[in-house]
Amino acid sequence: MSNNIIAIAKQTLAIEIDAINGLSIFIDKSFEEAVTAIHQSNGRFIVSGIGKSAIIAQKIVATCNSTGTPSLFLHAAEAIHGDSGMITPNDIVLIISKSGESPEIKNLVQLVKQFGNTLIGMVGNIDSYLAKESKWIFNTTVPKEACVNNLAPTSSTTAQMVMGDLIAVCLMELNSFKANDFAKFHPGGNLGKRLTLTVGQIANNNNKPAVFLSTSLKEVILTISKNRLGATAVIDEQNKVVGIITDGDIRRMLEQHNSIHDLTAEAIYHKAPISISPNALAVEALALMQQKDISQIIVVDSSNYVGMIHMHDLMREGIL
Repeated sequence: MSNNIIAIAKQTLAIEIDAINGLSIFIDKSFEEAVTAIHQSNGRFIVSGIGKSAIIAQKIVATCNSTGTPSLFLHAAEAIHGDSGMITPNDIVLIISKSGESPEIKNLVQLVKQFGNTLIGMVGNIDSYLAKESKWIFNTTVPKEACVNNLAPTSSTTAQMVMGDLIAVCLMELNSFKANDFAKFHPGGNLGKRLTLTVGQIANNNNKPAVFLSTSLKEVILTISKNRLGATAVIDEQNKVVGIITDGDIRRMLEQHNSIHDLTAEAIYHKAPISISPNALAVEALALMQQKDISQIIVVDSSNYVGMIHMHDLMREGIL
């Protein structure tokens, strides 16, 4: 039984992969003209469909909105009951349908044509009503559905999804949409943090362990233990960072000395520690810490001690 399930899954995957690969022949001059028209439009990008195609339409709209192309979803069935009022004169309308022949799609096509808007079809039947009435089409014809009965939308909806991604990514490039722009629309969650959370914001929530070169070793140990960051910065009287002492340094010192009563921070500190600006992104701190194989990094602003962050902070924030 399990072998049969595995075989079915692999066969389904192969059919859908073939469907995606088959799209490459449809990426042609018409595709380029349609994407260019969407990019140059002074209106919104309205995407519509019915059934499974409506779900794909919503995903395309969500992707476009988050990547710099203002878009709206219009359900084809609701469009003929008043929702078509959302269409304004400069909008470009994309209607998604495998057959291009369903009654709701035909009615919506007639409305869009009456309004005088540019109509683009994403369709799996280039001889359909939708295809013939559209100025351009995104061809999503597939050899067959992955469904054993060749009925349930599977390969066709995968092709629609992928075609939508192609459109969105092309529009991103045309809009010169960068990571900073992406961050504006994704302030929440781990993704937003990776794009917006700074080292300074993390450091501000931490204690700021610091000792002087003359600080006794006992006080150094207490400082590291109390602040729970596994290290302490070594600073001068002007709050300039001159070094760092980690709990590893303490352990190595205990192995090498029988008596520690007369030792100070100066005896075990590391000069010129790895540091980072408070304005740097937390993800940059992670990359630097991994590169240098360190667990803590000192935060400095023009050599002035700002604080310290630990690898655990990045884990807690979901950066790692």
